[in-house]
Amino acid sequence: MSIAPLAWTTVCAVDDILPDTGVSALVEGRHVAVFRIGESRFHAIDNIDPKSGASVLSRGLLGSLGDHIVVASPLYKNHFDLTTGACLEAPEYSVRAHTVRIEDGRVQVALG
Repeated sequence: MSIAPLAWTTVCAVDDILPDTGVSALVEGRHVAVFRIGESRFHAIDNIDPKSGASVLSRGLLGSLGDHIVVASPLYKNHFDLTTGACLEAPEYSVRAHTVRIEDGRVQVALG
C-alpha cells in the first residue's frame, strides 16, 4: 500500500507571522490556524473553536501547560495542544492538527 503525497498549500512568508503569535488561513476550504513558536517552530491546527463554531483559535493566547504547547481559545479558554489538536479540558472538543513546513522562506501547510 502506497501513501499519497501531501498536498502543500503556501500560507504566507515566514516573516508574516511574528514569533509567539498565530494567523488564520484557508487551506483547501478549511479554516486553519498557523502558529509560530519562538523563531523557528511552527504548528497548525483547525481554526474553528468547536464549542462556539467561530473561526478564532489563531487569535488565542499561546503558552504551555506541563509538557504541552497550547493555545487558549479566546472565547471559552479551552486549551488546545498545538502538536495533536487535543483539547486538554474536554477531549470531545479536540480539533485536527496539520503538518507545517518551511520552503524558501514560505510557510506551507498540508491538512492532517
